Amino acid sequence: MSLPPEKASELKQIIHNHLTKIDIHGKIRDVLAETVREELGSGHHNLSEEDLIRGLQRRGIVDDVMKDLSFVQELPSREAISTPKPSTHFVDKEPAQLKKTNIDPTRRYLYLQVLGGKAFLEHLQEPEPLPGQVCSTFTLYLHFRNQRFRSKPVPCACEPDLQEGFLLEVHREGPGDGSKMADATTMLSVSDPVHMVLIKTDTSSETLLVSSYFLDWRSVLSSPNGRTTLAVELLGVGSESKVPVGVLNIKLELYPQLTETLTPDIISTQQALERQKSAEKERLFLVYAKQWWREFLQIRPSHNTKLVKIFAQDENGTNRPVCSYVRALRAGRLLDTPRQAARFVSLLGHERAPVIGGGGRQEQWCTLLAFLCRSKGDCEDHATLLCSLLLGFGLEAYVCIGTKAKGVPHAWVMTCGTEGPVTFWESLTGHRYVHQPVNPDDPPLARPPKPSHPYKTVGCVFNHKAFLANCQASDAVELCVFDFGNESRWKAMSEDALRSVCAPGATTSLPPAPPLCAPAIDAASASNEMELQIRYLVSEHRKDLGLTTVWDDHLSYLLSPALAAYELERAAGVSCGNEEFQDAVRRAVPDGHTFKGFPIHFIHRNTRRAFATCLRSPFCDEIVCCRGDHVRIAVRVRVFTYPESACAVWIMFACKYRSVL
Repeated sequence: MSLPPEKASELKQIIHNHLTKIDIHGKIRDVLAETVREELGSGHHNLSEEDLIRGLQRRGIVDDVMKDLSFVQELPSREAISTPKPSTHFVDKEPAQLKKTNIDPTRRYLYLQVLGGKAFLEHLQEPEPLPGQVCSTFTLYLHFRNQRFRSKPVPCACEPDLQEGFLLEVHREGPGDGSKMADATTMLSVSDPVHMVLIKTDTSSETLLVSSYFLDWRSVLSSPNGRTTLAVELLGVGSESKVPVGVLNIKLELYPQLTETLTPDIISTQQALERQKSAEKERLFLVYAKQWWREFLQIRPSHNTKLVKIFAQDENGTNRPVCSYVRALRAGRLLDTPRQAARFVSLLGHERAPVIGGGGRQEQWCTLLAFLCRSKGDCEDHATLLCSLLLGFGLEAYVCIGTKAKGVPHAWVMTCGTEGPVTFWESLTGHRYVHQPVNPDDPPLARPPKPSHPYKTVGCVFNHKAFLANCQASDAVELCVFDFGNESRWKAMSEDALRSVCAPGATTSLPPAPPLCAPAIDAASASNEMELQIRYLVSEHRKDLGLTTVWDDHLSYLLSPALAAYELERAAGVSCGNEEFQDAVRRAVPDGHTFKGFPIHFIHRNTRRAFATCLRSPFCDEIVCCRGDHVRIAVRVRVFTYPESACAVWIMFACKYRSVL
């Protein structure tokens, strides 16, 4: 491990100052004299280095020095300093034991410790889990200034044992910020909160969003010793956004400590000014939106029935402009193409916001972090994420708000090509449809072409910079002309007005967009594990039917190309490799034998659930329960991983047997 010369000299000076401060030379002299006198005898003059070190260790001097110098146990190399940290990492609980995370002594860090939870009354009667027993768990996710963190899962309880430490770097990743240490005044202007999301995972691996909380950490700037503790009351989500769900005890600490602190009055004044400025921006936008809506209704009274959605509530019940849910999001090297991005978004589960009791649909647009941590959401969550990724890939993308068959409200994505073609992207499936508008002035056809897409009407479109409402006489998608420059067809909002409340950092109520995380699942290991479990389930199922199971490992391996081709077609829209697969199967199946295969796709890795679903198909049941002469069974599982540990799971069952005429 090498250090730059300036870093090495700075480190030497720090150590020298500390050793001088504790009078290490005097202590060594005392130990030396005592060791010679007591242990080696007055007539012994040869004192080894080992004798000296042993004497220092026995008196605790070495431990005291190392304890005080524990602000950096592992200095980063030059490569580690220039390379960003992984987006998810753990650190130890005690500040003196920060061994797993590289600490740069020239930069400022916020060490956030979670010291446990209490008052999670919904789990008051939760029994203590037995060793090895599968139980529901809590996992805490954090996002701060482009950094992502995740706690270890702990069993759900009234007082969950959430004991975790997170080292947050206060500096931005922008150039120049890392060249100087951030002082208290500089950090006071950092209004970015720590976004905390608590997820519950039940015994069947289903996730539930428990709470989403924005922590203003700047109270630590007024602490004389650079540390403070606070109890954070977490509230529920959706219809329960005003109901407390539990309390987290949190300790905040700055590294290195501040030489000068701020007064609590200065911090509270800064926070009040930020809230006041944000409230004024939101008030002015609301005034503008009301006037814009009145003008839209004056164009045609029937516009009142169109789906023109300007505001939407997030999981905390905060009303925000829909444009603020979209950002130009770059996935780095985690996704290579727009179609791969569409495949990734389609692998996140679809689930409507839960509703207590009957009634209509509960609409809830989640913040991006809550959606990614939960790994499932409604169509609006999928559409805004896909639109953000397509914008990051440089496309002109918009979220469309309209209806599907039977008037069901729906959200999807559209892109406009430079040469005119419009493409619809279904974010729930990854399917793409080229829009072919119908001119109502054309002569009627005997049988009008049926549209390839499932969309019926469109009321408005928007992205992070634009909001446009459909002014055309009909809001039917097949008759719609997506010429956004034509004011007689589309009424646009002011870009300046949208920027004032939707641009990153425009208001304090606007959560920063988190980066995507690389998958934490090893695809090969997950595939092998699932395949072994599926084999066991098939053997047990056949045993219950009084059938023996003979596995054909060679045939199982030959199924891999087919599964890879299926995923390639979903991710890239390209179909290839089918000829080689069919040729290999023909060679593996002898004359007079019959081959049957059944592929199926899942977005989860619960093998028992998947196998139960497979057996509901008569084609799969026919293969798994195959009877006959020389029956050989084959199965292949392939797990394809995507960002945020989203998975495409392909399972193919096959059998070959001798045909009997």
